[in-house]
Amino acid sequence: MQFHLTAEQTAIQNAVRGTLADIWSVEQMHKFADAPEDFHRPSWDALMALGVGGLALPENRGGAGLGLLDAALVCEVVGEAAAPGPVIGQILTAIAVASSDNSAASDKLSAIASGEEVATLALDGDLVQSAKTAGLILAEGANGALRLVEAGEAIAIEPVQSTDRSRKVSRVVIGEDAEAHPLCGGVQAQRIRDAALILVAADALGGAQKVTDMSVAYAKEREQFGQPIGRFQALKHQLAQMALEVEPARALVWYAAYAWDAGLPDASRAAALAKAHLCEVYTRATRAAIAAHGGIGYTWEYGLHYWFRRSVYDRAWLGSPAHHRARAAEMAGW
Repeated sequence: MQFHLTAEQTAIQNAVRGTLADIWSVEQMHKFADAPEDFHRPSWDALMALGVGGLALPENRGGAGLGLLDAALVCEVVGEAAAPGPVIGQILTAIAVASSDNSAASDKLSAIASGEEVATLALDGDLVQSAKTAGLILAEGANGALRLVEAGEAIAIEPVQSTDRSRKVSRVVIGEDAEAHPLCGGVQAQRIRDAALILVAADALGGAQKVTDMSVAYAKEREQFGQPIGRFQALKHQLAQMALEVEPARALVWYAAYAWDAGLPDASRAAALAKAHLCEVYTRATRAAIAAHGGIGYTWEYGLHYWFRRSVYDRAWLGSPAHHRARAAEMAGW
């Protein structure tokens, strides 16, 4: 039984991490936050050039033939970098379209996998990431089914300033005349929703690890009373608590993604638990990180707030921790 990442999975994460390090810095975050655009083309093109859009697609459908676990590993690094763009939406839309027998939707699969067509999610209310740029929206249909909606005049888009400044959103209303292609319903639609929870949990894991690493590095560098603040016992305990919460939570994401790939009976419950727990860990970690940094952690220039704001968004996106814990309890028959 394999309890660690394979060499190939580690290489995937390193490739994504290196690509984002070259193109998405805190300075770029500041520029993007102040710009009117809701999409950052250079980082998107760089990620899509790595094959992120088609990562979880079968090879005979133009993908890499990998699974949701590999997609979660990518989303973890995306969350670590607080990268922009609807990466989760792109991956899920590709999976949903590939699982459908709708020929009109299938015709777009190649463009989705390559990133030529930007796809986003509208599975949780009317706030949609990168809605002004996206050409496709994976949206709710009738009776819990999913549909692929094409951008057009029948879709009303109103930009709003949300808490998360790294992934800009708009309020979207899909009109009755919008061009839409039915994709799937029932069990398959629920699997797509479960996959969404897992990828959001992976984003939260990456962010929580990032702010923990930032706090440890700062504690080694910042000096008071002639010594690094990391030597002070109170801060040592705080940093240890952050690590103690983040590292064990990693197994929840990995298991949930594995269970989804393997079609295990508890896959849906594992997805709910991963989303609930990781998003709470993320918000606690970012709050602790700001406290560990002291005054500089509160400043706009330092940039730690991007991860804090993203943690708040992840926590609310697709349902709160309380909501998913209640679902998990119900699925367990409690």
